[in-house]
Amino acid sequence: MKRNLLMTLAAMFAMAIVFTSCAKLPEVEITNAKAAVEATKATEADRYVPAEYRALQDSLNVAMTEIENQKSKFALLRSYKKANAMLANVMTLSNTVKENAGIRKEEVKNQAQQSLAEATTLVTEVKDLITKAPKGKEGKEALEAIQSDLALVEASLAEVSTLINNGDYLTAVDKVKAANEKAASLKAELEEAIAKKGKR
Repeated sequence: MKRNLLMTLAAMFAMAIVFTSCAKLPEVEITNAKAAVEATKATEADRYVPAEYRALQDSLNVAMTEIENQKSKFALLRSYKKANAMLANVMTLSNTVKENAGIRKEEVKNQAQQSLAEATTLVTEVKDLITKAPKGKEGKEALEAIQSDLALVEASLAEVSTLINNGDYLTAVDKVKAANEKAASLKAELEEAIAKKGKR
């Protein structure tokens, strides 16, 4: 009888060890997953691929919720197997999001550089048109206003160049778009004035 009792206790002890090994909090995996999400944010993924970055954060939050659910259970009933799989998925997803952020950042950089080159060409064209524009009394006032606007465009393009050099490509794209639109409207205004002058 004593022997049976000892065997039963030994079996229960062995089962407790098996259950508690499954129930060990995955602290290293949690730390690694959180660090991976932070490293992904450091690549500006939240700016360049915001939807993917939000999905990554959501994946981490779901994993952490699963961990909290398991922590609230009785020790012998806890299992972090599902949470471990979720945390592993966060690590994989983090690498994908980082890679996609890098690709998108390069695309935006190229777009900013191309738009800056186009805007610079437009400014040169506007300056050339200014020399051909009518210079009468009304024309002089209009030209002064155009030159003033053109100076603002040039200042804006200088800022765009600085933004590109500093790696802030999204802001550069927004700023150069506005400068491009203004330069194009100045060009159209001058072309219209020159065309009217030619008809007289």
